[in-house]
Amino acid sequence: MRRDCRGIKFKIINMNLPEPQSVTFPSLFDQIRNGTIKIPQFQRDFVWTKAQSARLLDSIIKGYPIGTFILWSTQERLRSIRNLGGTDLPDTHAGNAVKYVLDGQQRMTSLFVTLNGLKIDREDHDDDYSLMWLDLEAKEEDDLVLLDVKGKQEDSFIQLQDLLHGEFDYLASFPKPAQQRIKLYKNRIESYQFSAVQITDAPIDVATEIFTRLNVGGKPLTPFEIMVAKTYDSISGFDLSEKFKELKDELAEIEYETIPESNLLQAVAIFLGRDAKKKSILRLTREEVITTWPLVVEGVRHAVDYFRGAYGIPASRLLPYTALIIPFAFFFHHHKKNPSGNRAKYLEDFFWRVSLSGRYSQGLEGRVVQDIARIEQILLNQKPSYDWSVDVSPTFIEENGYFSTGRSFIKALLCLFARKGPRSFETNNLVTLDNDWLKQANSKNYHHFFPKSFLKKKGEEDRWVNHIANITLVDDYLNKRIIMAQAPATYIKKFAKENEQLNKTLATHLIGKPEICGILENDYDKFFTKRCQKISKELQMLIQPNEVDERIRADSAVETAGGSDPWGEEAS
Repeated sequence: MRRDCRGIKFKIINMNLPEPQSVTFPSLFDQIRNGTIKIPQFQRDFVWTKAQSARLLDSIIKGYPIGTFILWSTQERLRSIRNLGGTDLPDTHAGNAVKYVLDGQQRMTSLFVTLNGLKIDREDHDDDYSLMWLDLEAKEEDDLVLLDVKGKQEDSFIQLQDLLHGEFDYLASFPKPAQQRIKLYKNRIESYQFSAVQITDAPIDVATEIFTRLNVGGKPLTPFEIMVAKTYDSISGFDLSEKFKELKDELAEIEYETIPESNLLQAVAIFLGRDAKKKSILRLTREEVITTWPLVVEGVRHAVDYFRGAYGIPASRLLPYTALIIPFAFFFHHHKKNPSGNRAKYLEDFFWRVSLSGRYSQGLEGRVVQDIARIEQILLNQKPSYDWSVDVSPTFIEENGYFSTGRSFIKALLCLFARKGPRSFETNNLVTLDNDWLKQANSKNYHHFFPKSFLKKKGEEDRWVNHIANITLVDDYLNKRIIMAQAPATYIKKFAKENEQLNKTLATHLIGKPEICGILENDYDKFFTKRCQKISKELQMLIQPNEVDERIRADSAVETAGGSDPWGEEAS
């Protein structure tokens, strides 16, 4: 680090200044063929049409500028495109620098497939780039490159491949004026000076920042896309993209496929004792990622099993934060079996404190590192200290329970509902919850116990109608086809005739007996109050008393000057 004359810190990056270069056609294509110039895998696929490629070639023949290629010269070995149009591209020789294309991939790929007459497989068709011709009679201001020669005389055009590589006898068979055009066009292509700027010895985060800025209209690169390219290893066969896909497919079988790749990379950095910031992730070496990835995967598997088994969370879309996988994977990396006793209680307390408080809604990278220190305390069977409290009082739930699946507090309560193993009002069978149904707030699994249309007719405000205290987890058939808009007293009486264990069923939804919680009278106010109390009581059993809670509670008591306790009468 250095300081300027004002004392402001700045970082010196050890890289050479960009070098403007001029590259000829033979040199450019020799470097592609011998593996010196590479297109990194984080570039998008080749999408240019034949018409775009023809126009580019037309510009070259006419001597027009076609833009500058930006190349990054480095000893880094990234995952790169290894095959173009059926042509295998070799690896760069060991010890030699690679020149990765940061800007100009579409142009360079277009030139390579066109001038080599390759075939590109598209999703719905193939594009044969050998089917391009030069018009030997066209004027300079006309299009010189043709994609269709129907109706033209045979000696008035020549296929591009023949122009560049045709036998002498064939070329000599053209009329003299056409031969002169052939010679002129071939010379223009082979002598064309391509403009390039080479950036040498820049770190990968600088190179990808350059790429992002050059591709202003495109989608910014994610750390995962960069690390996929950086960690590819042809010798061991390690491909981070494929490894993540394998894990995602595995987790899809148990409804946990929505855990993003970003959390997995953050876990890799955390396992290695780093922070979870983007720059720290990008500085991970190929060897570190390859070595640590299977450890993270094993930790994730155990964490997911624990979420599903111990906490009863059947699908990852219910998780308040997918980033919870990071501290839990870290825990199970160091603790190979399920926790018991106080250790299990401390871990459970940690889960609910993070989930109910909105802790990971901002500042995730820093907070997850702080929480790893708390996980280390739990591993030692020590109770962590916290600098934030959670309010699980009925009053807080009433005031903050507007139903939106984008809120961690609401997702935490949905996890609480799922934990109880909700059963069908009609049959008492377990309700099936899956990620497909839990995508949005109008999911088939989310049922308003007092139907919305029923309450709206009674003049209830939306904030009370669409409240977590009015939400139950049911199956699609029951929600949309049987209950529909019926008053709860009506449909509960019907279910009572078919389900002899209805009171036990309702208990799995944190709902009391119909005769004491307002259901039989269709009394929503009474139902609402009773359910908030039930939810609060259930949460209090999951939260371990902590000094910070006592302090907040004492402060609140002073502020209310003897008024009602904001933590609720039943708070522990």
